[in-house]
Amino acid sequence: MKKHILIIEDEAQIAKVLKIELEYEGYTATIRHDGKSGLKTALTEKFDLILLDIMLPELSGIEVLRRLRKAGNYTPVILLTARNTTLDKVMGLDQGANDYVTKPFEMEELLARVRSCIRYKSLIEESNEEKSLLIVKDLVVNTDTREVTRNGKSIALTPKEYDLLLYLLINKNKVMTRENILTNVWGYEYEGETNMIDVHIAHLRKKLDEGFGSPLIHTVWGVGYVIREK
Repeated sequence: MKKHILIIEDEAQIAKVLKIELEYEGYTATIRHDGKSGLKTALTEKFDLILLDIMLPELSGIEVLRRLRKAGNYTPVILLTARNTTLDKVMGLDQGANDYVTKPFEMEELLARVRSCIRYKSLIEESNEEKSLLIVKDLVVNTDTREVTRNGKSIALTPKEYDLLLYLLINKNKVMTRENILTNVWGYEYEGETNMIDVHIAHLRKKLDEGFGSPLIHTVWGVGYVIREK
């Protein structure tokens, strides 16, 4: 079955080119030109990925993303932005975006990121089919409800922290390099600050380990990170 991608982009020519390129690659594509209709379509139909412009009429892309995640819709989202500002990127990632590209972008780069996001979605779906509860020691993650608890205590995670934890749990007992994590959790080859993974791991560790006896995430120096069952 073809993967279905929703394009929410108000510039008609860009939307048309995206649709043509995606369909050439074997995807099915649907276009919406404003935030309000884009949000309605995203909530009422099933998609494998959403390409979401930040600057939209009716509702901004950030607001569309916020409402999607609030409604419990975790379809992967790649943000399209004409403004190469850190604020846009940070806001988007904080609201649960999986990736972003800055206009003008190379089509091959965008298509690579699309493939990466869809591959990660498939990985999560395969995990969910096997079991909805991922358990390591006293940590329990319900992949149906996205609830995380340790020793019965609820732990609130940001969307990116949840994705990072889920990736480590799915690959428990395997050391994941920073490159593995960047490609599969962030969905692209990151060329910015090299300590981004370490910062997110530190935040995640603080939430998972504070007040509990043993650490869950272990560092393999010079390689990456691992969650070990024993």
